[in-house]
Amino acid sequence: MTRSRSIFLLADAALVLLATFLLAGCGSGGGSARADAATPKRVNGQPATIGVANNRRLGKILVDSRGRTLYLFKHPASRGACIGACAKAWPPLRSSGKPVVRGGAKASLVGTIARSDGRPQATYNGHPLYRFVKDTKSGDTKGEGLTAFGGTWFAVSPAGNLVKPKPKVQPPPPPPPPPNPIPQNNGGDHDGDNNGGPSDGDGNV
Repeated sequence: MTRSRSIFLLADAALVLLATFLLAGCGSGGGSARADAATPKRVNGQPATIGVANNRRLGKILVDSRGRTLYLFKHPASRGACIGACAKAWPPLRSSGKPVVRGGAKASLVGTIARSDGRPQATYNGHPLYRFVKDTKSGDTKGEGLTAFGGTWFAVSPAGNLVKPKPKVQPPPPPPPPPNPIPQNNGGDHDGDNNGGPSDGDGNV
């Protein structure tokens, strides 16, 4: 009796340990699943800021958070994206999430696209936005109208269209000199040059 009872007690203890182990494992797995669900996916960077500036040369154009001109790339469809050396000269405007607008920029026109490296780039009216490395301060538009990397670069209007330089207004031509009146009372030879009479040397009589 004593031996049989000992066997039963050992069996009961083993079952208790097994049940405790299984419960602990289930609890640990459930906790990890809830933690993963509660932790949002980390996103690097910040949303880009797109504003509007009044440029003396171009009028109202899009600018970044530092007032630097933003450009679109007009090129044939076969040209493809601006990558490699192109992206070094024309850095894409990066944006983590939908860009923020200020000034006269329109929130309905902003968005992002994924570049070949998987990182998002800001767009405006469907146009990917770029800066130009030679624009070193706000107000610079050194990239305007440049043809490079298989296309032409233009600043962007608040309406989302390319901007071309305003035509220079040519000053009106000077008025013609007043006519030289024919002197009266024998004041010349009546040929209209007002240089004197028949001896004025113009060959007229």
